[in-house]
Amino acid sequence: MSTFCSAADAASALERVGYLPDPAIAQVAFLADRLEKPILAEGPAGVGKTALALALAEASGRRLIRLQCYEGLDEAKALYEWNYHKQLLRLQTDEGKVWGELEGDIFSEEFLLERPLLAAIRSTEPVVLLIDEVDRIEVETEALLLEILDSFQVSIPELGTIVASSKPWVVLTSNNTRELSEALKRRCLFLHVDYPALEREREILTSRVPGLSEELAERIAEVVRSIRSMALRKPPSVSETIDWARTLLALGIDDLSAAVPTETLNVLLKYHADVEKASRELSSDQ
Repeated sequence: MSTFCSAADAASALERVGYLPDPAIAQVAFLADRLEKPILAEGPAGVGKTALALALAEASGRRLIRLQCYEGLDEAKALYEWNYHKQLLRLQTDEGKVWGELEGDIFSEEFLLERPLLAAIRSTEPVVLLIDEVDRIEVETEALLLEILDSFQVSIPELGTIVASSKPWVVLTSNNTRELSEALKRRCLFLHVDYPALEREREILTSRVPGLSEELAERIAEVVRSIRSMALRKPPSVSETIDWARTLLALGIDDLSAAVPTETLNVLLKYHADVEKASRELSSDQ
C-alpha cells in the first residue's frame, strides 16, 4: 500500500515533519513509493540528502536503518558476520562433541551478528534503509548492493535464503566523489539535490530557526548565496547556514544591511583560507 497518493501529498507529508522539498524532490519521493524503487540522491555535501531519508522515515512512520559507507566497508560490516568469540566459547564448552553436531549449533541465529542490510531485509515491519555516502565504497562492495537491490533477499550458506517480508524503502546518497556504476544507477530513481534556491533557503531558515525575522532570513540567504559563488574549498551547507543564523541571533545581530560580521564566518566556513577569502570579498562589497 502506497504512503503517498501524489507528489503534492508527499510534499505536504515532508513539510509536516520539517523538511521543505522542492517539486523535484516531492515527485521523486512519490514515485519511489509508488514504483517501489530506490532513490539515488546525488549532490554536494550538506544539501539535505541524508535529511530526506530521515524525513521520509518520520513522515511514513517507518523505522530508519542506516548503513554509513566508508572506504574498506565489506560484507561483514554491511550484511552479516558470525560472532566468532561466542562461537569459540561454545566450542570450548562442548569439547568432545563431533564436528557435525557442533557445526549446526554454532552456525545458528544465536551466533549471527546482523548488520544494516540484513536488518532491513529481515525486518517484519516496513523500514527506510539509508545507504549513506555510497560513493565512498569500493566497486566490489557496490556489487553487493546490486544483489540486494535486485531481489531484496540474501543467501546465508548456513541458514538458507532470507527474503524480505516487507520491501524496504531505500535511499542512497552520494556526494559524487566518484562515478557510480551504470548498473547501480539503472536500479534507482535519480535525484540531483543542489543548494536550495534563495526563496527556499529563506523558508528553511524561518522554519528551523525560531525568532528569525523574514527580513534577516532573506538577507542571510542572499549573503550565503554570494559566498557560494566564490571559489572556495568548501561552500557552506544548508546546516551551516542554519548554524550561522542561530549564531547571529545569539549575538544579538539582527541587521545585515550595513555590514556582514565577518568575525562570525568561522561558523559558516570550515577552512581558514575560505574564511579569509570570503571576508575580503564581502568587505570589498560593503
